[in-house]
Amino acid sequence: MAAVCLAGCAGGPGYHGPVSDHFDGERFHNDTPFDVGWADLWRYYRERDPGPWQRDLRPPSQPAPPARVADGELRVTVVNHATVLLQYDGLNVLTDPIWSERASPVSWLGPRRHVAPGLTFAQLPPIDAVLISHNHYDHLDLQTLRRLDAAHAPLFVVGLGEDRWLRDAGLRRVQALDWGQRTLLSDALGVRALPAKHWNGRSLLPGRRNRSLWLAFLIETRGGPVYFAGDTGYGAHFADTGDRYGPFRLALLPIGAYKPRWLTAYQHTSPEDAVRAHTDLRAAQSIGVHFGTFQLSEEGQHEPVTDLVAARQASGLADTTFIAPTFGAARAIPVLPSMLTEP
Repeated sequence: MAAVCLAGCAGGPGYHGPVSDHFDGERFHNDTPFDVGWADLWRYYRERDPGPWQRDLRPPSQPAPPARVADGELRVTVVNHATVLLQYDGLNVLTDPIWSERASPVSWLGPRRHVAPGLTFAQLPPIDAVLISHNHYDHLDLQTLRRLDAAHAPLFVVGLGEDRWLRDAGLRRVQALDWGQRTLLSDALGVRALPAKHWNGRSLLPGRRNRSLWLAFLIETRGGPVYFAGDTGYGAHFADTGDRYGPFRLALLPIGAYKPRWLTAYQHTSPEDAVRAHTDLRAAQSIGVHFGTFQLSEEGQHEPVTDLVAARQASGLADTTFIAPTFGAARAIPVLPSMLTEP
């Protein structure tokens, strides 16, 4: 499957530091190992039965976002895939930005874009920070990062092991975080790196896997925290995060690249899993990401949306509580009721 095989020729980054509960001195790990190998990939390619996808790269017609929003406001625009523009409290933050034609190290091979980004690169407001969940090519696109660095000089926030490599690639401001660590984006508001159930690697060489850390993010806003799941399978980390940091004003949860489950469940949430995660996080609002852009697994292009509707209905959630967004369309997110003060 393409989501597993996103790999290039470069060896990629690495980290050297003290042993922890998720780092053995050489590689990072989750509580349960990721053990997909070449035999599993061969089985996938023999048995795969992908659903339909169509390419439509017509330019978007969405209006450009404002330069900034006021304190207390939160405006979210899903560009597509896992690229989201968050505008809140005078800050502008992008998650996992990719404006490239392919999620690949080369221009002639790898998963192709099926829809244009919901915002053009030129429509972006000033970008203060870029949050990168992990180093797979559909989430860490060097071509896009270099464009952002040249145009906006943002702070790039990454997992341990990615920082030196990205500086060597020409990015000027890079901050690496371990799970639980926090960095400020303004005088008062920051982001915190949180656990996810995934893996890292930009090389087919087995020894290069998991030499850097994958992240979810808690994004602090004055109206309550926002959660960006990055790329992850379902696990206890959702309930742990909800218990420790919830409720959340907004959760950005992946709903794509989930078939077949025997291969993808470890690393990608299905729409049903994402609804469970929404409940675990105690999110007031959730928005689906990581779907409908690059064909990374067997489900059809629009299957995540229909499966999300079914999962939402089965759980009794209101239609507006967990949505699959229109790419490029902005949405205002209310302040958490618990953050409102009495008059």
